[in-house]
Amino acid sequence: MLFPSPLVRGTLIKRYKRFLADVTLETGEILTAHCADPGAMTGLAMPGLPVWLSKSNDPKRKLAYSLELVELPTGIVGINTAHPNRIVGEALRAGAIPQLAAYNSIRPEVRYAEKSRVDFLLTAEGLPDCYVEVKNVHLVRDAGLAEFPDSVTARGARHLADLARMVAQGHRAAMLYLVQRSDCIEFTLASDIDTAYAKAFASARSAGVEALCYATNITPHAITLGDPLPIRE
Repeated sequence: MLFPSPLVRGTLIKRYKRFLADVTLETGEILTAHCADPGAMTGLAMPGLPVWLSKSNDPKRKLAYSLELVELPTGIVGINTAHPNRIVGEALRAGAIPQLAAYNSIRPEVRYAEKSRVDFLLTAEGLPDCYVEVKNVHLVRDAGLAEFPDSVTARGARHLADLARMVAQGHRAAMLYLVQRSDCIEFTLASDIDTAYAKAFASARSAGVEALCYATNITPHAITLGDPLPIRE
């Protein structure tokens, strides 16, 4: 996934009201940017961190800039939660995820279950349909260990239950965790943050839902799928 235009570097002043961030650009200009991450952003919202912003030319937008990347001493972190589906979609179409590469039809945002839309529905002749949900990951509390979720997510637990229902109906289902940071070598669940989600994950795995985790390659120019990461269960 290429950024459509060059990103602008700045320094974070503060993130507040979940979706807003004040930033000082390298020119000295101070502006308010949209923060497309409703989560806790633990360790990623400290004043003084270097950040990268994208700028929209849409005149209808209230805030022209969006917070895209945060620089840590250990590497770059992507904080735009709108990007993982684009990154995974490109990887699926390129056949870059071996576990799912046999599917030649990739449909995003397909309604299923009772209240949900699956991120991707994969189909191919002679294969069971495969329902794929994607989750953004950027929480790290122990060096090298990515965790999900960073806050309680009842919606996430519901998605796991929905995937388990698809397996019960004879389909495949996979939960794909995409780690939007460059300093992780392993993934696990933050069960102390959301016990219900951890239980839902264990139940879904027992029902046959597959769990995949991939790192990303991140630069101020692009974010692409990286190597698979082992899952500590």
